[in-house]
Amino acid sequence: MAGEHLVLVHGEGHGGWCWFKLRWLLEGSGYQVTCIDLAGGGVDPTDPNTVRSFEQYDKPLLRLISALPEGEKVILIGHGSGGLSVIHAMHEFVDRIKQAIFVAAAMLPFGLQTDEDKKDGLPSLPENETELTFGAGADDPPTTVALRLEFQRDRLSQQSPEEESILASMLMRPWPASAIGTASFEGADERLNRIKRVFIKTQRDHMLDPQQQDSMIKKWPPSEVLVIDTDHSPFFSAPEQLFNLIVKSL
Repeated sequence: MAGEHLVLVHGEGHGGWCWFKLRWLLEGSGYQVTCIDLAGGGVDPTDPNTVRSFEQYDKPLLRLISALPEGEKVILIGHGSGGLSVIHAMHEFVDRIKQAIFVAAAMLPFGLQTDEDKKDGLPSLPENETELTFGAGADDPPTTVALRLEFQRDRLSQQSPEEESILASMLMRPWPASAIGTASFEGADERLNRIKRVFIKTQRDHMLDPQQQDSMIKKWPPSEVLVIDTDHSPFFSAPEQLFNLIVKSL
């Protein structure tokens, strides 16, 4: 329904900038849209190597929702690891979220509590495709991970216009892997199930492959599953189709 407030939550390495086409389409149809930058993402000034907890990483999103006027509800749309941020907000603000939409996103009711959760919800990237930064010291886990430039298009946007892949490569930042790895939540999934959930599956995804997406869908069935025949970045490769699916689900 036009007039709804949609909050768009980016995934690993991205920022609010990645939603620019979808934002234009949604606002042109009368929706209120906020594209959040999580800590260390987009134009947020935080050094991602200093983000050590998921609470810190999600602070911009939690602050936004906590400041909503009394009685206002939002629709959250998460991409990739942004699904964990959406789940976090659902636990914290179950009465302020009308709907949650997961676009090839980590849809795990309690976050990354088990190795199986990590296998389902996080991309499995070979070492040769990533660059690690050990901001806490060589003996500690890497503080950030970045996808090497030469692998970004194939992993993220192989069906997207090349100029948009180039733009993304200029704007992407390392993501705070240690902080994201601490995403673990307590509560009851019955409580979360009060919020309508929709999953948009990306059929040609090289980052969060369709088998991973299917596993999450099977283990925690959403209200609706929609399918888009794209890479991991439908906001670049098929923005109008993604827009139509989102509006259809509302």
